[in-house]
Amino acid sequence: MVLPKKICDELNDLQIIEKSLIELDYFSCLFERYEERLLHYIKHITHVPNEEAEDILQESFINIWKNLNAFDTSLKTSSWIFRIVHNQAISTLRKSKSFGKNKKLEWKESFLDFLTDDTSNNFGELPIDKEHLTREILEQLPLPYKEVLVLKFLENMSYDDISDVLKIPEGTVATRINRAKKAFAKLASRQGISIF
Repeated sequence: MVLPKKICDELNDLQIIEKSLIELDYFSCLFERYEERLLHYIKHITHVPNEEAEDILQESFINIWKNLNAFDTSLKTSSWIFRIVHNQAISTLRKSKSFGKNKKLEWKESFLDFLTDDTSNNFGELPIDKEHLTREILEQLPLPYKEVLVLKFLENMSYDDISDVLKIPEGTVATRINRAKKAFAKLASRQGISIF
């Protein structure tokens, strides 16, 4: 049974987890709270069709339920949930033979801003279809670079949260983001686009 939104809204994530362990219906609150955001994340990281993204999400929530008793309350709930979804998405990527063929996704304009500091934004010079170009370039990056860029600039996560999701130190997160931005700019320049 899905609980009324009002009941879910009155609870924080940890309370939902605690209540879910006693009464299964409360787990629907967690699903409702994270479903849309996680579905977008899965699509950004895997580029699978919507139905397959929904399957990944469903498998992820099964894993979340199975691991609810083992939840470490010292972790941020959203980071823990993203970690489980991330693992399921990467597992699907590794199994998929058609990875990267379907690139029809929604992209946030803010993603394009990450390559510049406020003084050097040259994206006005990009072709009109800059979202498609951004996807194409992002898809060429190694997975570790793609992961950090998606989490940082599409999911708006902090370095600390990315560290929790990817299980790497914050310093490594910063290094990967820096290297990923440089790799992205290099790929863009190969296509004749000046980023900086």
